[in-house]
Amino acid sequence: MTGEAQISEYLDILSSKAPVPGGGGASALAGALGDSLGQMVVHLTLGKKKYAQVQDEMLEYESHLKRLQEEFLVLADRDAEVFAPLAECYRLLDVTEEEKAYKEKIMEERLRNASFVPLEIMEKAVEMLGILEELSYKGSVMAVSDVGVGVQFARTALLGAVMNVYINTRSMKNRQKAEELNGEAERLAKEGTLRADRIYENVLKKLRG
Repeated sequence: MTGEAQISEYLDILSSKAPVPGGGGASALAGALGDSLGQMVVHLTLGKKKYAQVQDEMLEYESHLKRLQEEFLVLADRDAEVFAPLAECYRLLDVTEEEKAYKEKIMEERLRNASFVPLEIMEKAVEMLGILEELSYKGSVMAVSDVGVGVQFARTALLGAVMNVYINTRSMKNRQKAEELNGEAERLAKEGTLRADRIYENVLKKLRG
């Protein structure tokens, strides 16, 4: 199967009534796409005499971005994996008091687990933005627009994932734990969007001259 066919197949499934992949997996994929653009900027900078002084840094960025990309793809799969057992909870019997208690316990565990995956996506997106910011200054000026596009993909991953945290935490009975998760998500969203917007504005200034 060609790469094009794989992308087309993924989009067909994403647009269908199938429960997965959904917004969480798509957010992780957005992160992977932004990461690929960062790697492209690195590769366009490596080996250029004009950027001889940053070659070692570029190699570090390349290694870091490759690791992050693999993690984004793993998280895209994990998002689907944690959804299935959560969906099963809604079919559990809750007639007797024992059944109700068991269902509530299992539901709480799986809602918490389902919240961890989008939080990880957010953490990776913020981490990637740190590298993209460096590339906006040190990478090839010929590829600065690609840094900007990568930043927007990272921003999408971040703000897409935060909604997947909230949709799970809102159903949790343990409100203290839910608010802890929400607080971390809010922190990451604020930190990441501020950084993404700063990098993007810097890229626009360079493009406008």
